[in-house]
Amino acid sequence: MILLDTDHLSVLLDPRDSRRSQVVERLESVGDVLAVPVVSVEEQLRAWLAQIRRARGVYQQIVPYTRLAKVVHFLADWRIADWSESAAEAFERLRVARIRIGTQDLKIAAITLANDSLLLSANLGDFQRVPGLRVENWLHVQTSRP
Repeated sequence: MILLDTDHLSVLLDPRDSRRSQVVERLESVGDVLAVPVVSVEEQLRAWLAQIRRARGVYQQIVPYTRLAKVVHFLADWRIADWSESAAEAFERLRVARIRIGTQDLKIAAITLANDSLLLSANLGDFQRVPGLRVENWLHVQTSRP
């Protein structure tokens, strides 16, 4: 299984992102199950809900509500990797090992480990600190050389 961190999910959600077509093409070429960790879902929803709360009036809420609905519709077609007992156990093991990354990233790492998955993330600096975690960044724009 391949799990998408929030940064890769954000690229897929934004048709204006120049990296989107490359990521979509690569995802379509793999024969593996694709999923989104529930923590990445939480992060996406929290971001749009925060924008809705910050909007000063009902008309300023139109765009964030539209984007929130887009995220929900998009995720309806995706498998969601749950926060499970095995993920919680992996999280606790990583905490005991004093892996120093943010709590949300540690949870995403734990879900990835519990599912024996590959994580796609641009945050290699943090995730490569997690022992046994397989992580790749597919957001690098590949250019061809003459």
